[in-house]
Amino acid sequence: MRPPSCSRGNERVNRQRLGTSALDRQRIDKWLWHARLVRTRTGAAALADTGHVRVNGQRIDAASRAVCAGDVVTVALDRSVRVLKVLGFAERRGAAEDARRLWEDLTPPPAGPRERADSTVAAREPGSGRPTKRERRALDRWAEDGDS
Repeated sequence: MRPPSCSRGNERVNRQRLGTSALDRQRIDKWLWHARLVRTRTGAAALADTGHVRVNGQRIDAASRAVCAGDVVTVALDRSVRVLKVLGFAERRGAAEDARRLWEDLTPPPAGPRERADSTVAAREPGSGRPTKRERRALDRWAEDGDS
């Protein structure tokens, strides 16, 4: 069930009667774009259309779905899942600092060492795999000394 501010109907009449602003809700594709979670609005619409976005735990399949302040949006991006609470809306896409004010991050921190290991750059153990330039030169010197 939606909060009263998200109720559908004749929006213009309701806003005039109640005196609310035009930004009490917004399409999910516009909000994702304004919040700078995706680079383009087309990308945001594609993300919503393919079912990679959930609003209050329910999968959405249309970019036209409206979100309200207080809704929890779950977005599957690349190799991570972000859980965000909608705090506000914007009329225009602005700076990153302005976009950060539109949401609160509820994403839990990584649970185990496996998830943390995936985020770090892989380090090669010395002596394993392909030799470094320094190791190749040492091998060349060793091979030259063995020929004499």
